[in-house]
Amino acid sequence: MTEIRVLSDEAQYRAHSTLFRRAMHWGPPTDEQWPVVLPSYEPGRVLAAYEGDEMVGTTQSFGGTMRVPGGAVVPHSAVSRVGVRADYTRRGVLSALMREQLSTTSEPVATLRASEGRIYGRFGYGLAGRVRFLRIDAKRAVIPGAPVGRVRMVDPDTSDKLLPELHTAFGLDRPGEISRWPGWWARAQDRKTSAENLVTVVHSGPDGDDGYVCYKVSEDKDFKHTMDIEDFAWANADAWRDLWIYLTRLDLIDTINVDAALDDPLSWLFEDPRVVYTKDVYDQIWLRLVDVPRMLAARTYSGTESVVIEVRDALLPANDGSYRISPDGAERVDAPADITIPVDLLGAVYLGDTRFSDLAAARRIEGSRFAEADALFAGPVAPLCSTFF
Repeated sequence: MTEIRVLSDEAQYRAHSTLFRRAMHWGPPTDEQWPVVLPSYEPGRVLAAYEGDEMVGTTQSFGGTMRVPGGAVVPHSAVSRVGVRADYTRRGVLSALMREQLSTTSEPVATLRASEGRIYGRFGYGLAGRVRFLRIDAKRAVIPGAPVGRVRMVDPDTSDKLLPELHTAFGLDRPGEISRWPGWWARAQDRKTSAENLVTVVHSGPDGDDGYVCYKVSEDKDFKHTMDIEDFAWANADAWRDLWIYLTRLDLIDTINVDAALDDPLSWLFEDPRVVYTKDVYDQIWLRLVDVPRMLAARTYSGTESVVIEVRDALLPANDGSYRISPDGAERVDAPADITIPVDLLGAVYLGDTRFSDLAAARRIEGSRFAEADALFAGPVAPLCSTFF
């Protein structure tokens, strides 16, 4: 019988890491890597499934916050390192892990990055945000005009201290963005792995530091140079534009790769918008509404008319019920529903990436007044999560 345990010591954490990495077809963490990985294990948030004395499945979470439509910031659980040993798959191990994790977390919402798109819907996670992978022809990228602020390069020690402060100040600029925990920064700043060959520049405007970008440059066998943007945050349009002027005017760069929101206006910076090419659009945010009443009340709504939505949640039945959504907010009601929706698809529309009418057209939900629901849940910007975990 599968037993779920909370892990508490370094030996268990290393076994947890090894099992997860094996499930992803990676090797175990090396002795060199382990001191960087260890700080990302938070006591009380690391779960493992056991069959007798054998560990057969893993999951964990990181506590923080997430921005929701309207600007509120709510407690958030970043779920990661979900894996089942290959000889124990399809035996209910993952279901036991997910049920325990979701029923015991204190945060009202959780998100994860899905390795496969068919896995997490049955646990109430919905695809709530996508990302564009962009390639920029740096040799033809011309941004007219001059910068209005100052861009300076900072050394690694300064970057390690300054970037967490700046991300806290303005990194949660879109729905779906999440705060970063100490273990995340420890791994991102490790000079032997993630931060190797990393360059950081910071933008300053009239009110001080208001943007930063981190990038790496690699050279291929034909001496072509590719820049990969690793981290990019800004507080205002001037900082965003000035940093792109800096990046596109660097010598020797042929191509720039960057991830962006679906509605990022990057193409409009350039004299020739064709220098920006969309390589792919990929699913990014998988969102689980753990506490539906709290999360519906946390965000704001547009539109002019109210809609009653009936939510069904097989894993967390306390969320079952009807909710009246209006421009004034959300409340639980005892009233006939206009729309019936499972909790995973409510997660899909929550941040505004997906519309009720699209789900209705695909025969995924039932009811009426989908246009009114679309208007209520619509937001001014597309969701994004620029923090990978």
